[in-house]
Amino acid sequence: MREKQRGNEENMEQEETKGGYESQEEKAGTVKIADDVVAMIAALAATEVDGVAAMAGNLTNELLSRVGVRGLSRGARVEVSGKKVKVGLAITMEYGYNIPATCQRVQAKVKGAIENMTGLEVLDVNIRIAGINVTKEK
Repeated sequence: MREKQRGNEENMEQEETKGGYESQEEKAGTVKIADDVVAMIAALAATEVDGVAAMAGNLTNELLSRVGVRGLSRGARVEVSGKKVKVGLAITMEYGYNIPATCQRVQAKVKGAIENMTGLEVLDVNIRIAGINVTKEK
């Protein structure tokens, strides 16, 4: 009977749950990471790269941010399957930066941040350039 219990514990170490990722450590409890948290990590990491002006959201996110409801993960979508993650980002870039080089830095930064903070494996970081921020110098 003990062997059957031990086998079930090993199978339950890490399992996918709807709306997030769940990890169960040995007798320590359960850790659940919501998809929104992974999306927030991706968005914050992307905006730390020089040349990225902001995350771009859809119309609903833009309207909600104007009335005071801000989604830190706007412009970032994640798809978690087991221990693997696919990320989609929509960003607004600063004018004058090399787009391919900046996107490679964003992909590396987002991949590293998610893997280091969550332990999940990042398969893809897909980037869509939603706009260019052109500011006039005074």
